[in-house]
Order: sequence, then C-alpha cells, then structure tokens
Amino acid sequence: MTFDDLNLAPAIVQAVREHGYETPTPIQVEAIPAVLAGRDLLGGAQTGTGKTAAFTLPMLQRLSSTERAKSRFGGVGIRALVLTPTRELAAQVEESVRVYGKHLSLTSTVVFGGVGMNPQISAMKRGVDILVATPGRLLDLQQQGFLDLSGVQMLVLDEADRMLDMGFIHDVKKILALVPKDKQSLLFSATFSDEIRDLASALLKDPLHIQVTPRNTTVQRITQVIHPVGRGKKKALLVHIINQHNWSQVLVFTRTKFGANNVAEYLTKNGIHAMALHGNKSQGARTQALAGFKSGEIRALVATDIAARGIDIDELPHVVNYEIPNVCEDYVHRIGRTGRAGNSGEAVNLVSLDEEGFMMEIERFTKQRIPVQMFPEFMPEPGEKAEPIAMGRQTIWGGAGKPPSRDVMAAAAKAARTEMLQRVREKKAGEPQQGRGNGGGGGQRQRPAGDGAQIDGPRGEGRRGGGGGQRANGGGGNGQPRGNN
Repeated sequence: MTFDDLNLAPAIVQAVREHGYETPTPIQVEAIPAVLAGRDLLGGAQTGTGKTAAFTLPMLQRLSSTERAKSRFGGVGIRALVLTPTRELAAQVEESVRVYGKHLSLTSTVVFGGVGMNPQISAMKRGVDILVATPGRLLDLQQQGFLDLSGVQMLVLDEADRMLDMGFIHDVKKILALVPKDKQSLLFSATFSDEIRDLASALLKDPLHIQVTPRNTTVQRITQVIHPVGRGKKKALLVHIINQHNWSQVLVFTRTKFGANNVAEYLTKNGIHAMALHGNKSQGARTQALAGFKSGEIRALVATDIAARGIDIDELPHVVNYEIPNVCEDYVHRIGRTGRAGNSGEAVNLVSLDEEGFMMEIERFTKQRIPVQMFPEFMPEPGEKAEPIAMGRQTIWGGAGKPPSRDVMAAAAKAARTEMLQRVREKKAGEPQQGRGNGGGGGQRQRPAGDGAQIDGPRGEGRRGGGGGQRANGGGGNGQPRGNN
C-alpha cells in the first residue's frame, strides 16, 4: 500500500514523497481512513510507530477542505488543538504539521512554558488553524484572556499516559471544558491504565480502537542486556562500557534531576562529553543539549524520564538504564527511544542489588528473560546486601496502596537476589569454553536494511529556541526523515 491508496490530497502526498516516504506504517494504514471519515479514535501506539503522521496527515486534509472561521480577536480561529505532555514533543509535532502541510495554506504554531509569553500572545491574536500546546501554558494563555477555543473541530491528546504521569490530568479536563462538545477527538497512549480508559470514555464517542503493537510489550528489534553492578561502581562501569565499545551516541536514564547532573559531570570529567537534560534546565539549555546530541558533538545525553519524552532520533543506537525504573511502563518508554524506524537498537541495564526486584518485575511485565552479562571487576562485593528502593510515582513493592512492611520488601529483594545469582552462575558455567570477554555492553553491529521508508516524522537537525511565532506552511524543511513517535 502507498499513501495514494489512503485518499489523501495530492498536495499532502507530494509533501510526504518529498521527504522520502512511500509506505505507510500499520497505524497510519488504520488511522488515516478513520480520521478522514470523521471517527473518534483511541490509539494504542508506542514510540516509533508513526502515530504523529497518523493524525497530522488526515488533520491537514480535513482542515484544508473546510472554511476558516474567525476568532473573537478577529484573526484566524483555531480549528485543531493538539495537546502533548512535554515541550520537545510539542515542538516536534508542530514541525510535522508544517512539513506535511507545506503545500497547503494552513497555519500553525506551538506554545509551551519555559519561554517568553509575548510572542505566543501575538500568535494567538493573529490566529492559527492548528495549535500544538502543553496543557500548562495553554491554560495560562486562556486565563489571561488570550485564547479562543470556541471553534475547535479536532482535538488530539498525544501520549495521554505520560500526561497522567506528569500530573496534567486536571489541566486536561479543564481544557476539555473549553472546547466544543461537538468535535472529533483522538487519544493516543502507549499504555492504558484505568484512569486513561476513564478519560477516553468521557472524551470519545463510539471510537475506533487501534492497537498497533501488543499491549505493554517492548520493541522486538531492541537487544537488551543486564549488567549486575556493585554499589558505588555504576559510574565507572558506564564509562568503561562507553569507552570499550567507542560509543558515539548514547542516551542514559537516571531517576532524578540530581542524578542526571551527577552522572553527566562524571562522564565529562572522564573524557566523555555529556550533558544533562531535565525539567530544571531552561528551554535554551534543553534545546542546546538536544542539538548537540543529534549533531554528535555530545556523546552522552543523561536524562530523566519526563525530560526524555520527545527525544526523537531515528538511529539512536544505545540506551542505558543507569538506574532501573520502578515502574514497568517507564522501562518500555525508555528503551523505545532506540530500535526505531526499522533500525536495530540496544538497551543496557546497570542493575544494583537494590534494583534486582525492579528488573525481575520488568521481565515479567514484558514477558522476556533478559540475558545477564558480567564485568567481574564491577560486580557486587561479597556480603553486599540489597536495600529495597521505594520511590517514584508508584513502586512495584506496594502499588498505589499502603506500603508493605520491611519484612515483605526484604523477602522480595531476597527472592530477586536468588534468581539473579542463579542466572549469574548459569552464565559463568556456559562461558569459559567459549572464550568470551567481559563485554555485553553491545559493540557496533551491522544494522539491517529496513522494510522500506515509512513515515515517522521529519528530521529537524536544529531546534527552535522559542515556543511561539505563527508559521505559515509555505516552506517545509528539507531535513532527513526522523522517527517522530
């Protein structure tokens, strides 16, 4: 199937082809006809599936075939609203709108926090056809009287699960009260908690449910590995792995902002140019870090879960979980940064004794047994004991209810330790005669050829520093294709 078969306007198909795409992805094949037909949509899609184009292409077509309305400010009325959880994702979605709508007369803009509000206010007064926004800044503009959503015909909630995780659910509900009830609504989420399902039930009318990947599964092209590591040895092991395999681009995940800063500083001091990316960074610093990482100037980007949402690099080869997430869905989101757009990828897990329980739970969740590979000099010391971790937005130990007793936590940690030790023994027993080294961080591999070019969004090598001017879709970028969620 080609994009011509999806009944898209010639101007949109031309823009798609100009960026090297011929074959739609599975979610695009299912979603585009439904959206063109006016159906509400509930999309279960992880990163790298092409979901951004799945809603931007039919959105552009529907808006281009209907008349514009004026806002109460006298400018163009907003007819489509896309909500995203992070600034980076908002900027990338709006970039997709501009690139795929380059031959149309529609206008778009993006608004998010962390930058000056005046350019965004000016854009709202002039008006745009398509607005991409983060919930907080959108409500700021509305509360100050600079936003008119009365003409919205299409509403998209992108990465709804992450909006919930970040505490935006109440803001989203406030925004839903500001838009007309008679509209087309699309909701996309990688995972579906009860709260997301409740939100979908309230928002969507007789939706088409599309699930393009098995629920809560990881990308099959990603090679995963566990490296057991002793307390206080993680940073040194990380440096060792990066240098041993001469990695030129690696995304490292930590649980906290402090941890991200600490690891980035250690890597830089040890000759690996690194920068931290988290919510306390200014938008300018975040933009600079992402641009440097994409260009290759920065070898390691150290990020928290929330800040990493929206990082979109087609051929990112390596992801390292410096600290194992205590929520299984976060693991899926993290490693989904690699192995995209048909490329292979590698996820390396540095697992301390404290985190073995988390890792075992992740394996059960993903229905995978991840290989264990050892660096003897970085292994836990004899007699080292686990101290169960209970932190983050929820824990595997006790869920959302009352925390378990220390005895229960200790028993769970002991069970995880027993299982990990057994796997270490199995690994040792099988390796001597094979002459393997202590590797396992993943050397350079030949990437398999893809199944043909598929849309995952446009590549933008630089990132804008501002969040607001109006942009007419008269000129698209000429960058290379990029996996855009």
